[in-house]
Formats: sequence, structure tokens, C-alpha cells
Amino acid sequence: MALFDLSLDKLRTYRSASTEPEDFDAFWSGTLDEARRHDLDARFEPVDTGLTTVEVFDVTFAGFGGHPVKGWLTLPAGAGAGAPLPLVVEFVGYGGGRGLPHEHLLWASTGRAHFVMDTRGQGSAWGGGGGTEDPMGSGPAFPGFMTRGIDAPETYYYRRVFTDAVRAVEAARSHPLTDASRTVAMGGSQGGGITLAVGGLVPDLAGIAPDVPFLCDFPRATTLTDRNPYREIGSFLKTHRGRAADVRRTLSYFDGVHFAARGTAPALFSAALEDQTCPPSTVFAAFNAWAHEDKTIEVYDFNDHEGGGPYQEAAQLRWMRDRA
Repeated sequence: MALFDLSLDKLRTYRSASTEPEDFDAFWSGTLDEARRHDLDARFEPVDTGLTTVEVFDVTFAGFGGHPVKGWLTLPAGAGAGAPLPLVVEFVGYGGGRGLPHEHLLWASTGRAHFVMDTRGQGSAWGGGGGTEDPMGSGPAFPGFMTRGIDAPETYYYRRVFTDAVRAVEAARSHPLTDASRTVAMGGSQGGGITLAVGGLVPDLAGIAPDVPFLCDFPRATTLTDRNPYREIGSFLKTHRGRAADVRRTLSYFDGVHFAARGTAPALFSAALEDQTCPPSTVFAAFNAWAHEDKTIEVYDFNDHEGGGPYQEAAQLRWMRDRA
């Protein structure tokens, strides 16, 4: 697929038409206050993986509603003998889960602690799977996760996921070998969208690194691309005629553009100009809205949703040296 979105010059100045709800901050502060009424109860169980260069912990913590959420914490071998480590908290792409420990070795190999969060109800589409249930029900929904509970922001699926993600940062920081002051959040696609939410809800991060982020600029994304997962929303509305205004209202509470406007940390984004899954204009909408002045975006001219892949990891390795 050749270029299908705005030119790069226009992308650099593009602004989303997404309307921010007046009670956006109150909605999220109330949601997090409610979650924090439950004890975080972060538990770290050592796992014998056969790996000799890292130590792995099977983590369980209380997310939205006090529901148990899983994760992996990976530390460099022998980390207990030194000072607390810089921390990378990672969120995964749509349909994936935390996978298996040996799938996550890069960041511990740099001498950092690495926490990867399972995504509730997902983990059955690719990778090594997941192990976190989503015990909350939903009204009628199109297959996938994008329309689960979409009738209202209070019941929408990503209210639970974004809350889990904030609690994941808190859980990872609670381990005595992690340095809370040097915490970076990161992820690609859905994980990038979750990263943006965390960047807008957690005020003291050292940085964020969202790659080709999903869940941004819903008004444009849902009318520009025919690809799932965004197309799930159009398919739902194709059947549930006349519900578009209600759906737009719900999605406005979860738009990465509005979280970006609250960003308080340095940021490294990436965008791919042939990306039909997360169109580049939607990524630039979040990047251009990111409030912290220390921000950079890597652009991959001829890539689809795979983005920069190992080249972006190399960029992150360079960028991370000065942040965590």
C-alpha cells in the first residue's frame, strides 16, 4: 500500500477534531480512586525458566475492581546485590498477552528491570498467550474488544485496561529492586495506546515510548481505515444504526489525544506512513498534542503497521540512555 494519508508536512501540523469531555479529569480521577480502594496486593513469585542471565518473577496484582492481573518482572541476574534499577513497564499489542518469559529479554539485558503487563481477556491471538480473565460482562458487542461495554464510558472495556495499566506501574514500582524515579512506559500498537493513557494519568514518569500507537483520534481513525480493530466500531454501528453519537461520546474518554494533552514526561513516538491499521495522521494527532516539549517521533516512510521493528528498538536504546 502506497501513501494513503496526509503528506508528512501536513502530518506535522495536523490536529485532531476529537472533542474532550468536560468531565474527563473527574472521570479518570474517580476511576483511579475507586481502584485504589482495593489493596494493590502485588505478589512476586520466582520462576525457574532455565535462563541464566535474568531472574524472572510471576506477578499478580489487583487492577480495576480489585481483579487479579498478571505480569512478568524480569531482572538482570544478581540484581539484588546492587542499587535499585531503572524500570521499563511495557504494554502489549491487540490480542496478545504477556506471553512467556523468554520472549522479553531485551530490557533486562540493558541492566534495567522490565515489567510486562498481561491484558485482561486477551492473549489468544498471537505470541505465547495470556492468563488474565476479564470478569466484567458487556452488552451486545461486535467480536473483538473495541465495542465491549461501549454504551457508556463507565462500562467500556478500556476503562478497565487503562486502570490495570496504572496499577501495573504501581505494582512494578513496589518491588524493592526497582527505582520509581526512573520509570519509562512503552508499548506498540494497542500497547502504545495504553502507554499514552499511562502517560496522561501517571504524573512522574521519566519518559514514555509509544510505537505506532492505537486508540488515538477516534473520529478520524474510524472513518479512514477499513482495517480491524478500528473497523470493529464501524461494523457495530452498521448494525446498531443511530448509535454513533453515543459511541463517539464513550470513545472520547479513551482517546490518546486527550491523554497526550496531559503528558508530563519526555516522549519518543514512532509512525509508519503506510500504516493502515493505525493511520499516521492518528499517531501524529497524539504526538502533536503531547504536552511535554521534549518529544521526538521516528518516521518510517515505507512501512505498514510493523513500523520500525528492530530499528525502532535501536532508537529506543539510544533514547533511553538519558532517561532511565
